[in-house]
Amino acid sequence: MSMSAGGGGAAKPDINVTPLIDVLLVLLIIFMVITPLKPHKFETKVPEKPPEDIDPNIQPDPSLLVVTISKDRKLDLNSQELDEVGLGERLAKELSERPTDKKTLFIKAPKTINYGYVVQIIDIVKGAGAQPIGLQIDYLDEVPS
Repeated sequence: MSMSAGGGGAAKPDINVTPLIDVLLVLLIIFMVITPLKPHKFETKVPEKPPEDIDPNIQPDPSLLVVTISKDRKLDLNSQELDEVGLGERLAKELSERPTDKKTLFIKAPKTINYGYVVQIIDIVKGAGAQPIGLQIDYLDEVPS
């Protein structure tokens, strides 16, 4: 005569998930309460709607300095062709006569030009005293003359 203990098969493990669900619900409630109180480092500022009465034929400032780099690495300062040395000298002279808030310069170059060459021109322009410097990268077919 033999006695069977538990149905004669191997023991089947069973995980009790009730404590896990309780922990998840507590965490969910904590995150729901904390999220609205979280401080934000960056505030988003939405631009205002532009006025309706803007003249579309506004001419750019004639004192604006633009260095244009052509595909074949020719440099133009406001449509005047220069080389790297001449550009630095001309800009140093031009920028020394301007007040500090009028020393903005833009560099316009095609996307196909080597970035290292653009950086060299930026260094020349910074050495001449331009601040700030803006980059205008376009697909330029030809340089306007």
